[in-house]
Amino acid sequence: MVIILTAGISSSSSDTTPTPAAAGGRCFTSIFSFGDSITDTGNHCHILSKAGRSANNCLLPYGETFFHRPTGRSSDGRLIIDFIAEHLGIPLVQPYFGGGSTVDFDGGVNFAVGTATALDSDFLERRAGVKVTGTNVSLNVQLDHFRRLIPSLCRLLYASDCNNLFRNSLFILGEIGGNDYNFALSDGHSLKQVQDLVPLVVGSIISALKEIIELGAVNILVPGNFPMGCLPFLLNKFPSTNAGDFDPSTGCLTWVNEFVEYHNDLLQTELDRIRELHPADMNIIYVDYYNALLRIYQAPKQFGKWKDPYPTRLFV
Repeated sequence: MVIILTAGISSSSSDTTPTPAAAGGRCFTSIFSFGDSITDTGNHCHILSKAGRSANNCLLPYGETFFHRPTGRSSDGRLIIDFIAEHLGIPLVQPYFGGGSTVDFDGGVNFAVGTATALDSDFLERRAGVKVTGTNVSLNVQLDHFRRLIPSLCRLLYASDCNNLFRNSLFILGEIGGNDYNFALSDGHSLKQVQDLVPLVVGSIISALKEIIELGAVNILVPGNFPMGCLPFLLNKFPSTNAGDFDPSTGCLTWVNEFVEYHNDLLQTELDRIRELHPADMNIIYVDYYNALLRIYQAPKQFGKWKDPYPTRLFV
C-alpha cells in the first residue's frame, strides 16, 4: 500500500509549492476523507447495523491480519488511508458513524461509505436508469454530514478557528465514482451509456473539491480510479473467447481499462483548471492509483508471495 501511494503521488502531483504542512514545516493534525469502500473505515457497517443488517466486510475474515477482528474495512488488514495516517503520526481516522462525540474526531473524520457513488442515487436512476442498491450515501450526502459537523468540530478542537484547523489538515477526496460505473455495468448498460456518465461523475467530484476549498482546505489528495478491467467480478461479468479483449500483460479487460483511463484523463484536466484559479500555496494532488496498481498486476511476484491460480490463461 505504501509503495502504491508513493508511486501514485510522486508521478502525478501538482506543480504548486506545497504548504508548510505538506513540505514538512509542520505535521498535519487531522485527515478528512470522502469516498467509497476503498477509504471506508467502518461507516457502511455502522449504517447497516443500525438497520439490523450486515455485509460481508462486517464479518471475519475481514480484518483478521491486523486488527484481528472485523472493523468494517473492505480488507483483511489496513486501507491506504490507514497507512497515510500512520506515516503522518495521526491516529487512525474514525468513521463518522462510529464516533460517540466530537472529541472522538480529534485526528479527523472519515465520511467515506462502502457502495457510495459520486452522483446521488435518485439522479442516477432518473437520468441514466441506473439502480443503486442500498441507502443513498453519495458524495453530496457525505459533504452534508461534513457541513453539519464543522461548527462543533471547530469549537471543541480549535477554539472556533476553522481556518487553522483546515489549513493543518489533509483532505482525501476519493477514490469515488467507481461504483457509479460498476452499478451501470452490472445493470447491463452499454459502454456508450456508461461513458456518458463520466462528465457527470467528474463534475460531481470537482463540485465537491470546490466546496471544500471554499471551506478552507488547502492540502487535498484527489485519487483517480483503479484499473477496473482487472476486477474479478467484471472479468466474470464479461467473459470472452477473443484474446484481443484482454491485455496480454495482465489478463485484464482492455476496453474497461481504456474507459477508466478516459475518466482519469478528464479528472486530471479538470484538476488543472482548478489549480489555475487558486494561489500557489494550495496543494491539489492527483493520486494515480491506476498506474500504481497496474504495476502489481503486471509483475505480482515483485510485490510479495504469489502463486498463479490459473497457470494456463483461458479466456472464456
